[in-house]
Amino acid sequence: MPETPGTTSVSSAVRPPRHRVVVLALDGVLPFELGIPQRIFGRAKSPEGAPLYDVITCSIRPPGPVRTDADFDILVENGPEALATADTVLIPASYELGPVYEEGRLTDELAAALGRLRPGVRLVSICTGGYVLAAAGFLDGRPASTHWSSAAHFQRTFPRIKVDADVLFIDDGDVLTSAGVAAGIDLCLHIVRRDHGTAIANDVARRTVVPPHRDGGQAQYIQRPVPDAQLATTTTARAWALARLHEPIQLRDMAEQESMSVRTFTRRFREEAGISPGQWLVQQRVERARHLLEATDLSVDQIAQNAGFGTAQSMRQHLQAALGVSPTVYRRTFRTVPGQRTPPTEPSTDSATATATATATTAALRTV
Repeated sequence: MPETPGTTSVSSAVRPPRHRVVVLALDGVLPFELGIPQRIFGRAKSPEGAPLYDVITCSIRPPGPVRTDADFDILVENGPEALATADTVLIPASYELGPVYEEGRLTDELAAALGRLRPGVRLVSICTGGYVLAAAGFLDGRPASTHWSSAAHFQRTFPRIKVDADVLFIDDGDVLTSAGVAAGIDLCLHIVRRDHGTAIANDVARRTVVPPHRDGGQAQYIQRPVPDAQLATTTTARAWALARLHEPIQLRDMAEQESMSVRTFTRRFREEAGISPGQWLVQQRVERARHLLEATDLSVDQIAQNAGFGTAQSMRQHLQAALGVSPTVYRRTFRTVPGQRTPPTEPSTDSATATATATATTAALRTV
């Protein structure tokens, strides 16, 4: 029914404005990282199908071309004034940061652009985008992450920052930083989850064909000298363990599958997987439990036995530590009826809950 001229509908009067994410594209920007915010935030919708974010891209100069690290430029239609409209500012990686990377200082042009930020704006970086936040002083005294290959340089350049090269991302409340490349997806999904709950973040992840949450950290991706594959592989032991997750598995049992001593097996396993055998087993059991909670009607006790936790209490403790929720809450949130959307079972996080979630997330990702 059309509105009477001069009146405003109740729904439009109370509808809050969408959260605006402004992506700052600097010369040398990596196209992959530049596209992550639009892909994740741009696909986040309410249970009714309404977009939850506005995502725009801006430059530190008037509208025009911005160089990428590929063989093409991009045309950015917004200048630095867009930063003043942001609720969240996201800075993707760039390979042309100049004095920001080399000396730890902002250029006049970049400093002027960042001077437009409103108080209280949320700041997010992907990979070396963290150098910009650091040079501007936003990371002083805070924990931060960046790509593992840049972590040592990052720490030397900005000694006041508590650099963590192991985690995929760090949520420090109003400032969030991530490791390289795909870790930007992890961070953006985490932000959607923090803002709107797990069901919406899970829906975005499924549409993007990525896991809603990745276990472990960067250690598993760092290149290290590896002994001869015929001697070093622990693949057989892992396959053996996966087929027996419902049974008690001892470290010596896994080592025997590779005819290694426990000490040698543990060292080789870390070299290949980036985490200890015990941590890996817990991760696999959590993943088994998650799958069964989503896809079956088995009771919590039955799932605990099937996943190898032994008791429901043990499984609750491990899921709470890894995911921040109980098995029952996880099932309600992630289990959907075909053709229907399941709204979040928990409200969008307020500042206190966000802080608790940030702490739990950082702690869970520090297990490597």
